[in-house]
Amino acid sequence: MAQVVLENIYKSFPLRQGEQEKEANTVAESVSPLADRPSSNSVLRRINLTVEDGEFMVLVGPSGCGKSTLLRSIAGLEVLTAGNIWVGDRLVNDLPPKDRDIAMVFQNYALYPHLTVYDNLAFGLRRSEREKEEGRRKKEEGRGKKEEGRGKIQGEEGRLQKIEKIRNKVEEVINDLASNYFKNPLSYPLFEDFLGGATRKLPPGLRYLSEREKAVGKRVREVAELLQIESLLNRLPKQLSGGQKQRVALGRAMARNPEVFLMDEPLSNLDAKLRAETRSQIVQLQRQLGTTTIYVTHDQTEAMTMGDRIAIMKVGQIQQVARPLELYNKPANLFVAEFIGSPPMNFLAVEFSAPLLISHPQFRFTLPDIWAKSLQQYDGRGLILGIRPEHLSINPPATKNLSVQVEIVEALGHETYLGVCLTDAPAVRMQVRVPPERSIRVGEELWLAIAHDKIHLFDPDTELAIFPVR
Repeated sequence: MAQVVLENIYKSFPLRQGEQEKEANTVAESVSPLADRPSSNSVLRRINLTVEDGEFMVLVGPSGCGKSTLLRSIAGLEVLTAGNIWVGDRLVNDLPPKDRDIAMVFQNYALYPHLTVYDNLAFGLRRSEREKEEGRRKKEEGRGKKEEGRGKIQGEEGRLQKIEKIRNKVEEVINDLASNYFKNPLSYPLFEDFLGGATRKLPPGLRYLSEREKAVGKRVREVAELLQIESLLNRLPKQLSGGQKQRVALGRAMARNPEVFLMDEPLSNLDAKLRAETRSQIVQLQRQLGTTTIYVTHDQTEAMTMGDRIAIMKVGQIQQVARPLELYNKPANLFVAEFIGSPPMNFLAVEFSAPLLISHPQFRFTLPDIWAKSLQQYDGRGLILGIRPEHLSINPPATKNLSVQVEIVEALGHETYLGVCLTDAPAVRMQVRVPPERSIRVGEELWLAIAHDKIHLFDPDTELAIFPVR
């Protein structure tokens, strides 16, 4: 397990012929000379984020905001334009994906269609074991070559000596294979792989299992039991449902026991019920394993229910990083306020007059005293008022209430959503959440009261939130 630190990350792609530079690039601030060149489109800009050891971090935002690109950059599948990525105490910028000790679950699962579930789970383990052995062998060979290279041979005489050495080495290997094949450290692993592959489809009692394969099998069965897919080990991916494929993809990542899990919208291909079930399973597994996890989604419901913290992205930049309820109750700007929450927050353009008066063509009311200090500089200026659908309630006519007409009624059983427009301004539409007991018809006129202690105010120029001073 490890902490993941992203330091001033930038990622740009070169423009294609005839492609225009993205509008976002013209306003981006950059400390990198490569990040915002006229010949490139900047996808990630000024990303600074720390994911704590064992934390479940969710990256959320609309399509095209750079979530998957950031995830692929952490995995090593994209080359950074600028910045540093730390996994634990290692700087991994120049490490290939296989050496970063990171496992990634892709949106399309990326299972090998010709391999069984068992072999899909075991694939990464077998490969990593081979790479370890190959690394040890190359390291030993490198030491010998280093010693041989100290006496540099030049000219025709040196070339003949090298040929003679190669000939002698070949004869030595041939004699060794002929006399003692099974104990040869180079050939024995190859023989084991051949024997294991040749007997893999035989009944269990007739299969040959090396010590390495026994360890792989033990780990595969542990993961399969954890994910409750023991009965699926002999099936091919085409014989699995969407939820089963998703669990196999998770299992393949878990089997390697990496320092970091990366998940790129793994639930997007599942139906609504299965998505909710699998969502809770992933959270439980992550808490059980304690592995640092970075999860990408565009679904804010997934983000709110899964993440220890959430990083909200827009146009390649992080807008706010906080715990779910903090994002909901204290959004940093207009975008976060609109993106988090279902149905989304309603917004109205209002005028502020000192000391605490909020005015709109259809209503007026006085703010609580805690707003006085925060709004001193806004006297006589416009503000954006935000109010969530659940903080509007049906009330009798009054100066402080809004007159609306109902356009849409969505009865969900446990609650009802209303789509309404202002009576004197039909172009201004809002959404309201009301109790299911209240029977409402399309075309009905209502008066809505605003919960004054639940409002949000935003600067219309910067779109940043204004917070009351308590």
